Amino acid sequence: MPLSSDNLNMSSIKEQQNELNEWIRFGLRLGLQSALHPFEYAKVLIQIGYEPVPPRQVRSILGYDTMVLPNIFKYVKYIRSVDGYSGCFVGLMPRLLGTIVSSVGSERIARHFGLGEVKENSEDEEVARYDSDHNDEDDGLSADRERRAFQRKLKRDIVIHTSTILIAQPFQVISIRMMAQFVGRETVYSGIWAAVKEIYKEHGMLGFFSGLVPRLIGDISCLVLASTTAYFVNKHFITDKDSRNIFPVFTSYLFSTIFYPFQVVSVCMSVSGSNLTAGRPPYMPVYSNWRECWKHLNCTGELKRGNSLFWRYYRTPEVINKNFPMTFAPLPTVTKYK
Repeated sequence: MPLSSDNLNMSSIKEQQNELNEWIRFGLRLGLQSALHPFEYAKVLIQIGYEPVPPRQVRSILGYDTMVLPNIFKYVKYIRSVDGYSGCFVGLMPRLLGTIVSSVGSERIARHFGLGEVKENSEDEEVARYDSDHNDEDDGLSADRERRAFQRKLKRDIVIHTSTILIAQPFQVISIRMMAQFVGRETVYSGIWAAVKEIYKEHGMLGFFSGLVPRLIGDISCLVLASTTAYFVNKHFITDKDSRNIFPVFTSYLFSTIFYPFQVVSVCMSVSGSNLTAGRPPYMPVYSNWRECWKHLNCTGELKRGNSLFWRYYRTPEVINKNFPMTFAPLPTVTKYK
């Protein structure tokens, strides 16, 4: 009986420790998100096509002259020179609120569907017990069990990601529009409540979900393909445990790069059609839907703008499809020193 009580106490302490670790990790995540927000700010402005600093001429590694735009650090420096240090954190509060609300809400939704989080330690112990109780001839059963575990985890991840995006999208739209005010120097979206009233007045409830469809398609497709690829490669080709842990990171990076254009379209659709300078001609066309936005950016070669944050080569956009004329504001001209 005392042994059983000790086991219960140890189990309770372990659960409390795990819960504390989860809160610590969540706090670190919010802190990191806050610290990196100036770079996210600059990236959003690049994604909507705003380039306030003219390109400069440099000599490439191959020896020819080319034009480059300022990297992400110089872009942040420019924002700070205009609005000061505090101005680099415009739009941070709705992002943090969106992260907190979506994290709590998505976990509850997953539990509602019977997809609660499975502790890795308990799963490893169960696998070890299973392997010790069965012979080698039961490898087929073990593989089937591993496949069902992967399917359950993938279902949980899809539910978590989908619900997170749905819950956080209104906060995402508010944050992006707050940052997009930098283009026209507006003050309409001065706070969260002011932003809510303005978006509702302009577009109604649907305005809070601008850019939702391309974001959902890009994120969920990336998740499914990256997870499935990592599972099959680890199962059939990789035996080393460390490599098995690293390869999913590689696949996530690979597919996030492939589906990056959906992120650009989502950000543009969050601004397009608003009363902001950044959301109307000549800075941005008023798109009727996200597919039109995709076609226009594809024709102008701008689907991946913001993908490279360090080496940003400038080239004059070429119009391939006459149905989509260039309607954005030109970059500042480069003038010689006199």
